[in-house]
Amino acid sequence: MEIVFSFGLLAFTSIFTMVNPLGVIPVYTSMTSQMSSEEARRVAKKSVLVALLTMLLFALTGKFVFDFFQISVNSLRIVGGIIFFMAGYDMLNARLIRTKSMEQTQSEYVNDISITPLAIPMICGPGAITVSIVLMNDAHTILLKSVLFLVIILVAVITLIFLLSARKIMKALGDSGNKVLMRIMGLIVMVIAVEFLFSGLKPIVKEMLSQ
Repeated sequence: MEIVFSFGLLAFTSIFTMVNPLGVIPVYTSMTSQMSSEEARRVAKKSVLVALLTMLLFALTGKFVFDFFQISVNSLRIVGGIIFFMAGYDMLNARLIRTKSMEQTQSEYVNDISITPLAIPMICGPGAITVSIVLMNDAHTILLKSVLFLVIILVAVITLIFLLSARKIMKALGDSGNKVLMRIMGLIVMVIAVEFLFSGLKPIVKEMLSQ
């Protein structure tokens, strides 16, 4: 049970910090500010559902993607570590994650903001996709895989609750409170990034030295 708990805690911390529900709130509120409450709720539900399905899809098909493109998990860990570090650095400076931000025209905004940019890449960005694939590969038993799926669903539910309460949360936290929480999550992301980076580098370096 200790292994299950440790894996579940790692999975929750990693996915939650990369999805960063609090970081999505300011963007969501600004994009839905001119909408009615019902329209804003509909956007929140659709964007979270699309993001959830995307993460589950990549978690399930990650191994096939590796085999098809001949990608090693260790290489993905290194790339993921770099992405996490950049994301954490941006969060530490109270900025939106660089890998999640994107420019869009007014027509694209009107077309469907719930899918892009809110679901992809705001909620489910490169970091969330990468960590889902890596954790799925590390889940060697059915129980651990089930824990990972439950964690992804739990983070999605938490994100939905945050978005549905976005206007109240923004009013309660204020700009300063939101930035403080973002900095704390940034530190956590950077620590995870270092762990991922060295866990990917270690076996590669060992293989190089053994040749």
